[in-house]
Amino acid sequence: MSDAERNDRIGEAEQRPPSCGDEKLDEALRRWMRWDKNEWTRAQTAALLESVSVSELRGRFCSTLSFGTAGLRAPMGAGFNRINDLTVIQSTQGLCVYLLKCVPDAARRGVVVGFDTRGQPESGCSSQRLASLTAAVLLSRDVGVHLFSSYVPTPYVPFAVKELGAAAGVMITASHNPKEDNGYKVYWSNGAQVTAPHDAAIMACVKEHQEPWGAACWDVTLAQSSPLRSDPLKRVDDAYMQTLTSLCWNREANSRCPLKFVHSSFHGVAHDFVRRAFAAFGFDRPPIPVPEQKDPDPQFPTVHVPNPEEGHSVLELSIRLAEQENATVVLATDPDADRLAVAEQTNSREWKVFSGNELAALLSWWMLSAWKHTHGDCADLQDVYMLTTAVSSRILHALARQEGFKVEETLPGFKWIGNRIQELTAVGKTVLFAFEESIGFLCGSLIPEKDGVSTAAVMAEMASFLHERNLSFQQQLHNIYQMYGYHLSRTSYVTCNDTVAIRRIFTRIRDFESSGTYPNTCGGIRVVNVRDVNTGYDSSQTDNRSVLPVSRSGHMVTFMLENGVVATLRTSGTEPKIKIYTELCTVPGTSEVSGLEAELQKVTDALLEDFLEPEKNNLIRRVV
Repeated sequence: MSDAERNDRIGEAEQRPPSCGDEKLDEALRRWMRWDKNEWTRAQTAALLESVSVSELRGRFCSTLSFGTAGLRAPMGAGFNRINDLTVIQSTQGLCVYLLKCVPDAARRGVVVGFDTRGQPESGCSSQRLASLTAAVLLSRDVGVHLFSSYVPTPYVPFAVKELGAAAGVMITASHNPKEDNGYKVYWSNGAQVTAPHDAAIMACVKEHQEPWGAACWDVTLAQSSPLRSDPLKRVDDAYMQTLTSLCWNREANSRCPLKFVHSSFHGVAHDFVRRAFAAFGFDRPPIPVPEQKDPDPQFPTVHVPNPEEGHSVLELSIRLAEQENATVVLATDPDADRLAVAEQTNSREWKVFSGNELAALLSWWMLSAWKHTHGDCADLQDVYMLTTAVSSRILHALARQEGFKVEETLPGFKWIGNRIQELTAVGKTVLFAFEESIGFLCGSLIPEKDGVSTAAVMAEMASFLHERNLSFQQQLHNIYQMYGYHLSRTSYVTCNDTVAIRRIFTRIRDFESSGTYPNTCGGIRVVNVRDVNTGYDSSQTDNRSVLPVSRSGHMVTFMLENGVVATLRTSGTEPKIKIYTELCTVPGTSEVSGLEAELQKVTDALLEDFLEPEKNNLIRRVV
């Protein structure tokens, strides 16, 4: 759309107030056109009034954003439930008001603001622009801002909050979501993502401060001239890389490591940071970048989705380059560099893409080995912890039973892990490792957030160590499973954009076949216990009350089966998906697993076909 066409559309919309025959919608549209100053989204609104149904307009303008598993996340574009200039200004106003209430010296301590490289020309929206507007709102209330001058990995924001003693942090990113999306992730003064009660209280303040406070809030140049703005990039980068060395304990071997590593940043921010992390670990040879994916590109042109968790289908260029370079390990970070995928070439020249649960088995063993190397094999592990989520592998529990450290589970989402890390470290406990199955890992407790940059360096050091012992990742994984028991897991999903269908699916599960209770079998196998964190029900407890906190955001129901399978159905907090998690654990020393694979698959198929009914509910199956 040309500038002239855009101005014409805006002018016509202003001269003809919206009238859709829906009083609530008409009022929402009038507020939008009165408050929004972005010419792209104003023109988009005018075009929507001409071309879409009332129901679609109602969906965009009569509902608002809310905190999910990882902050606010939605498509970019016009509307109160989209990510755009106005909704970011509103969100920041609410955050600012709440922060000044809760943290007396918040203005002096300031707020860290970071951004990735996402953008959408048709809505005039980019992460950098939204970060500038976030800074402008805070500066308009004389709150100091530590605004990064360039894009950074998401972990840099919580690290900066702690390093600078800031009152809070904001990262503009949609992580691994489709290119149309963006997001607004908030960190509290402890460096962890906000959870209850802060998240609900911030959103309440947003509702009370919807109208932009003034012209300064729209000034994307305000931070460039304000004396209250600082650029923390060099200080934070130097401190991060220096702190990273505390995770390295095999530096001499790293320096002589003959292995080659290929790294893909998935058109995101990570490569330069991963390269410096390798140097901090003493590697003389930097990771080899995938040239087509090395530089930031918000269109993500070489992948169907910018999510390395999708496996072979999105790692094709990385694997092809690794074969050309005679590299045996591929490391892939998602666009904002908080998650890490790993693939390894096997002896048969095939490529093994490790699941998040398999990588957790390797990393937990490695971090425990490093701790023992430092403290001695017989050192007391009573105050040592590892953390995981309720939908992730139970491999940590198996290690803990034999080794003596403690394991805790949280609700899905690293925000819960991050806050628990801070609580444990505050009372003198040591957190060695934390993970969630969706390839989110944290080695040590440097940051209360998952971190693909540091994990990439740790995986490289582990590869170097194993190579000197003629072992691969896959061989060591087998050794771990032999010692602690096999943990066979499956993670899949279906896509569902219909909230009514999702509600219908989970209502049926809670009243299965009008029985008044949950399903009592799955794939012909008896269900022993059921846990439903949305209702607070857990039949394994004497009082039927879940140990995990009740969660009203989305659905999550877990079934414990008679054959030892643990199966969970859960709606994603960041994407329109219903996720399926299944795991079957064996006792240490088990060698025959082929029959168990089939048994696990049977349960996984039953969850999909019998409980979710994809054809009946118009669910889109995952394309592998």
